[in-house]
Amino acid sequence: MSVEDRLAIGDLFVRYATALDRGNVASVVDCFTADAELESPVIGVIAGRDAIRSFAERFAAQRAGGTQFRHMITNIAAEIDPGGDRARATAYLFVMITRSGETRSLPPGRYECDAVKEAGVWRFCRRTVCHDHDYTLDGI
Repeated sequence: MSVEDRLAIGDLFVRYATALDRGNVASVVDCFTADAELESPVIGVIAGRDAIRSFAERFAAQRAGGTQFRHMITNIAAEIDPGGDRARATAYLFVMITRSGETRSLPPGRYECDAVKEAGVWRFCRRTVCHDHDYTLDGI
């Protein structure tokens, strides 16, 4: 695995998390391949950029309504296949939500992802969000 690929995959995680938190729908969608799958306790399993766009728009609407999400990721680890254009990557996840001056956290968890390199750019083709236990998330 090249240093450049390792940095680019780490950057993919950061681009996704910060775009989701800022309500930048286009940037969230750009982190995924056209046929990507996203699985989350919040939404179940969705596939394709249109479904991912709808998911990101719901977060953007929450942000526009005064709710701030902070997706914090750490311990990013990636293994790139010998061909150099597919990778399996994981990261720990901690999410803080602030609404009306009150802050709460979701249970800690992790991202389990498959990524592909398309025209020199790493994107998620499968992303699974796992939390340590169930929770509810009003309004998303």
